[in-house]
Amino acid sequence: MIVAERKENSVLDKFNRFGEEMSDGRLTVPSDGKVYRLREAILLSKKLGRPLSPEEMKQFEIGS
Repeated sequence: MIVAERKENSVLDKFNRFGEEMSDGRLTVPSDGKVYRLREAILLSKKLGRPLSPEEMKQFEIGS
């Protein structure tokens, strides 16, 4: 039982320090400013059964 408590505290410590690892608090990469027709891109991705390549995503850009 003591081992389980130590493990739980260890997990909680890691969770509590998670945000400190981020220099500016972001959890994702900053946006490149481009806007896409995502519904259409997602439908094509599902149809193909794989993620779209950057070249394929260019066809879904809006006002580049």
